[in-house]
Amino acid sequence: MGAPLKITVAEPSVILRSGMLAVLEHTEKFKAEVYEVSDMEHLKAALNWQHPDVLMVNPASLGLYALQQLRKEAGNPEMKCVAVQLTVSDQTTLRSYDEVISIYDDAETIVGKLFKLTAEGEQRDRRHEALSGREKEVIACVVQGMTNKQIADRLCISTHTVITHRRNIAAKLDIHSPAGLTIYAIVNKLVELDAIRETVGEPGES
Repeated sequence: MGAPLKITVAEPSVILRSGMLAVLEHTEKFKAEVYEVSDMEHLKAALNWQHPDVLMVNPASLGLYALQQLRKEAGNPEMKCVAVQLTVSDQTTLRSYDEVISIYDDAETIVGKLFKLTAEGEQRDRRHEALSGREKEVIACVVQGMTNKQIADRLCISTHTVITHRRNIAAKLDIHSPAGLTIYAIVNKLVELDAIRETVGEPGES
């Protein structure tokens, strides 16, 4: 078992919050480091220092606060957000969450959903670690709008080798578009955002 999964439970009701904490603290499926937030007005500040992997929150408690905005202001763009559904909720709102848990779910179901989120994150980390140094260099060139020939010249390899690297990258990451690679490269700090801005509009081969 690796590092603990950091989970913040944001819920004003002490009864509901205590119930969720009890489920998380007694699971043997993964090791959890659990924080709690009872005052939603202090949520953003709490997330800033807690920096959790997962936020569990009732969508109604957030009001009009967009999840992407919350992630950004908390300085944690990779934070998973799990909706704790207490009543019938708008499906459009729920779709913006990474997972939905109902208060009627049993402990095994709740833990299983959280474990799945963790497993998916670890799988992405393994895919990233599986990239070779050369493949990361190719990604950086692709997202800067360079053609296969330009990449080959930059890295002193053949165009055929570039194409092979790009196929391997697509297979490892399951990303098949320059736009998807751009997001991946920015999130994983393979390229500076300014480098992409400078090349916007330049043609590139797919």
